[in-house]
Amino acid sequence: MATTSIIKPIKCKAAVSREGGEPLQIEEVVVAPPQAYEVRIKIICTSLCHTDVTFWRMKEGPMAAHPIIFGHEAVGTIESIGENVDEFKVGDLVVPTFMAQCNECIDCASERSNMCSKLAFQIGHGMPRYGTTRFADAKGEPVNHFLCISSFSEYTVVDVAHVTKVDPVISPEKACLLSCGVTTGVGAAWKVAGVETGSTVAIFGLGSVGLAVAEGCRLRGASRIIGIDLNPDKFELGKNFGVTEFVNPSELGERSVSEVIIEMTKGGANYCFECIGLASVMNDAFKSSRKGLGKTIILGVEMHGAPLCLESYDILNGKSVMGSLFGGIKAKNDIPTLVNKYLNKELELDKFITHEVNFNEINKAFDLLHEGKSLRCIIWMDK
Repeated sequence: MATTSIIKPIKCKAAVSREGGEPLQIEEVVVAPPQAYEVRIKIICTSLCHTDVTFWRMKEGPMAAHPIIFGHEAVGTIESIGENVDEFKVGDLVVPTFMAQCNECIDCASERSNMCSKLAFQIGHGMPRYGTTRFADAKGEPVNHFLCISSFSEYTVVDVAHVTKVDPVISPEKACLLSCGVTTGVGAAWKVAGVETGSTVAIFGLGSVGLAVAEGCRLRGASRIIGIDLNPDKFELGKNFGVTEFVNPSELGERSVSEVIIEMTKGGANYCFECIGLASVMNDAFKSSRKGLGKTIILGVEMHGAPLCLESYDILNGKSVMGSLFGGIKAKNDIPTLVNKYLNKELELDKFITHEVNFNEINKAFDLLHEGKSLRCIIWMDK
């Protein structure tokens, strides 16, 4: 088995963000060998998520860590392994995930949490155990990591706690989707909400994550899936994911969304999912949930940092609010289950892929997402 003392650095192409909001530049970078508890992955394909775009737009502040290599939804094969790595071998098909699972801490041992406390979730720009980067540009200057993954590179180094082995029977582009967005939405319905057969759900925001929530609710046997979105085109699209009814807030006149949902459901939805990231919409979702048993699951990060204010009386009446980061998914336990559901034709992944581009065309993926034309655009390294 190779050790880091004989593994050499690799020169490869990467899409580097040099300035916030500017097109990514395809450059040659050097990827260092993996250190202890790390693996180096040859990326097969990756895709663009709204989170990448959010941080790419940042021009200043501590989170604007340019130069940086974005990308956190991907699939690849293990190219080399560092010391103390027993879980993987060279050639394994793997998906990296921004949430860690060390399988050593009290939280990883709990069935109720996916928040690893040994390698806590962070936006940090280096490796999670060391804080250092494994990337350097052609001048030898360091290039920052993103969400512990940085998949907009032909090769990347990832901590083993952020890597999950998957069945190689699944095609790479479908496995890629399970690295973040689809898993986040399906997991919210499955692991966080625990949607029950016959339930009524309301989903606020029918982007890729909201549609993944709908797919998860469909899998769980929800009888009514109400989609709420300002884009009327989303209803026809949503039908493919199990959405049964559609509400456009711009067409309600003086009535609020919650009033309409309560009327439609004769008292409120069993489960409400907020997939946008606005406190006002979170409040609408909460008000739309049913007294006595309604759950509101928040998947969106409040984009302006505004607080969420709720009536305490509604809490006393049995309503609850739950946060959902990565859909409550423990990657090493649950992603293989989702792969099996896809291979058994239960979970539908194909419909999430709307576009495919070559790595050299990666900026086109940003354009497609900005124009609202893309759910998931697969970015192939070699095709």
